[in-house]
Amino acid sequence: MAANLTEGAALGSVCNLLVAAVLEVTQKVAAFKFSLDRLKTTLNSIKPIFDDIERLNEILNRPEDETESFLTQLRKAEKLVRKCLEIKSWNFYKKYTYSRKLNALDQSLLRFFKLDAQLHMFRDSRRIMVGMRGMDDKVDEILSFLSHRFPGWCDVPGFPEFVVGLDEPLEELKLVLLKDGVSVLVLSAPGGCGKTTLAKMLCHDAQIRDRFRDNIFFVNVARTPNLMLIVQKIFRSKNKHQVPEFQSDEDAINQFESLLKRLKPHPSLLVLDDVWRGSEFLIERFRISQPGFKVLVTSRSVFRSFETTFRLKLLNDENAKTLFCHSAFKDGIPDVQNDLVEKVVKGCGGFPLALKVIGQSLRGEPEAKWIHRTQKWSEGVSVFNPHCDVLNCLKSSLDALTEIPELPDLKECYLDLGSFPEDQRIPATALLDVWVELYNLDEEEVHTLVHLLELSDRNLINLVLQSEDGHFAMQHDLLRDLVVYQNALDPIEQRTRMIVEINENSFPDWWTKGDQPSLHPRLLSITTDELFASKWHDLRQPEAEVLVLNFQTRIYALPHFMERMSNLKVLIVTNYGFHQAELKDFDLIGHVLNLKRIRLERVSIPCIGISMLQLKNLRKISLVMCDIEKAFENCSFRAPSIWPNLVEMNIDYCSDLIAFPVGLCNLASLEKLSITYCQELTALPQEIGNLTNLKALRLYSCTKLPALPGSIGGLKKLKYLDLSDCLELAHLPDEIGKLEALGTIHMKGCGELRGLPPSVRDLGQLEKVICDEEISYFWRSHAERLKKMNITVIRREANLNWLHRFDP
Repeated sequence: MAANLTEGAALGSVCNLLVAAVLEVTQKVAAFKFSLDRLKTTLNSIKPIFDDIERLNEILNRPEDETESFLTQLRKAEKLVRKCLEIKSWNFYKKYTYSRKLNALDQSLLRFFKLDAQLHMFRDSRRIMVGMRGMDDKVDEILSFLSHRFPGWCDVPGFPEFVVGLDEPLEELKLVLLKDGVSVLVLSAPGGCGKTTLAKMLCHDAQIRDRFRDNIFFVNVARTPNLMLIVQKIFRSKNKHQVPEFQSDEDAINQFESLLKRLKPHPSLLVLDDVWRGSEFLIERFRISQPGFKVLVTSRSVFRSFETTFRLKLLNDENAKTLFCHSAFKDGIPDVQNDLVEKVVKGCGGFPLALKVIGQSLRGEPEAKWIHRTQKWSEGVSVFNPHCDVLNCLKSSLDALTEIPELPDLKECYLDLGSFPEDQRIPATALLDVWVELYNLDEEEVHTLVHLLELSDRNLINLVLQSEDGHFAMQHDLLRDLVVYQNALDPIEQRTRMIVEINENSFPDWWTKGDQPSLHPRLLSITTDELFASKWHDLRQPEAEVLVLNFQTRIYALPHFMERMSNLKVLIVTNYGFHQAELKDFDLIGHVLNLKRIRLERVSIPCIGISMLQLKNLRKISLVMCDIEKAFENCSFRAPSIWPNLVEMNIDYCSDLIAFPVGLCNLASLEKLSITYCQELTALPQEIGNLTNLKALRLYSCTKLPALPGSIGGLKKLKYLDLSDCLELAHLPDEIGKLEALGTIHMKGCGELRGLPPSVRDLGQLEKVICDEEISYFWRSHAERLKKMNITVIRREANLNWLHRFDP
């Protein structure tokens, strides 16, 4: 029978007993393994605090009942852990409930022992200094202990003797910090990039020292920061024996402001190191209006509420190699083949921490070990291992994504980015298709952008925002490796996300063996190289809801097992090769009856068969850079039988689209039609007026389109019309005045337009007109009738953003 946590036990012993209880339950009840593993990690991290409290109590001869509050917390924890043994395997509700309780326990223990317990130690230290002034030896012992536990308080720490690639960023950072008007500067970069090292270098810089003298405070901020504790540390730095007693955060800030006034004539610099997302309030409280006072924040995140941000870039190739060689070789001189060094450096991707850790792991190893390591990387084996400091550093940023209540699926969304190849832009619209179906996000793209902005602010992706050409996310190679590694941690039978890479037709062993494991992922991503022969082995994936196919070959056959994926809702097929690809076995799509979203990029689409046209659940289809000339030939488009629930169609960069297919005008349920960069499009059919449910029509950069048909007046529900960069559009039809619901019209770049039809004065709901200066005069002449209209004039700029789409 397991031991219980008893009254009067020492803190260290109690902690050990709780850890034992956690281990016992983990072994007996698999359902709570993840939560209990995290709880065990927390207990291990706060165990040193127990030892500190006991040591202080020994020095102070404090009674054991002062630790009773800590023991009470641990007893409650033990009771909850052991209750998990009583839950029946079939009781899923209780499993879910107790998983949440365990997670809440983990957070409360972390906060209690990292904040309350440390305040307990500080209280005892102050008590001994005030109440035992005559016992100098005892005071010295306390101060010695606390100085060891909290070295230097707020003194600026030293930085490594060997630093590479930070001289130029140091000068740039210094210029920004010393600039007039900059009171708060955020130094931002992913974990392991050298933010803290750069901040330390700045504080030791001669010019900074001359400016701030001894008034530089360097504070390491806890994950859950305590403002009063931070101010106490600052006071301790200036006065070793007397620290004010603060009644509240407001009181602490007021006294800190008084301290700054006493430190004149020199200004002060406060460095808040490693501030996490969600702690912006701390920075805001330290934004004090004192002449010359500045706050430097280092963070993995970007805080948009603070106007000045300095993004630290990764090391370039030359500096990365220098740092790696310093870690891997004596005197920094390679003693293995140079190409091996280059491969390892490339694998580290410019991350200083990765370069140092992996360099140290290979130091003194024979060349055969180097060859083995680089071969593993080339085969797709992660650079990470379970004990790797790089992994732990980056993983903490990943784990923090679960702590955002308003974005509960953010971590899962981020892990989905590994479904796309490295070094490629990931369209936000493709992610939207995935996230809407997997996490029930709203279909409006703004919700996808909120997620992407949050990931960008945390330096986990680079986000390219382009108002006309869409939005794209890019992952750094090392961060993508982390995502792939995280996705592969669970046993293959338990993974909710399968990311498979096939090189030179070499399938994973689990796929090709006769007794294939039982797989249950919601998302399946398969990436093949330019040598793939489109010879598929069978695969059983009945529960997959998303299928992402990435390839590079001129001819690509869809996998035959796709037609048995009865639960499939999203299909994304992308050719990353230079040439257009011929898509084989296209009719398979028509057998996936639950498909809701199809996205095809850079493929030649054969004639769409009747089976595909009758996909009753299809809601959205996107064709990007596709050859679609044959797609709609000889097809029977009879309303309402074709795609009866299709609400959105996107046709982008399809250079062979000359006339919009008449049959598509029978899509009775269509609400959004986007035709962009189709620069050979010369006509829209009169039948376009049959799209009576259409709410948004985009004809962006259809440069040869000369006119709109008069039947456009039949689109009574149309709210949004984009005609930007329709260079040859000479006039608008008079029937445009019948668009009684039209609220927004974009007309930037319509240089051939020589006026507006008088009927535009009937557009009573028109609120936004976005256009060039010349076109704005036409609209202003109707301003008296169009009471709601606001005109935004756009300055013309050359836009070559579309060129990237034709890169190999």
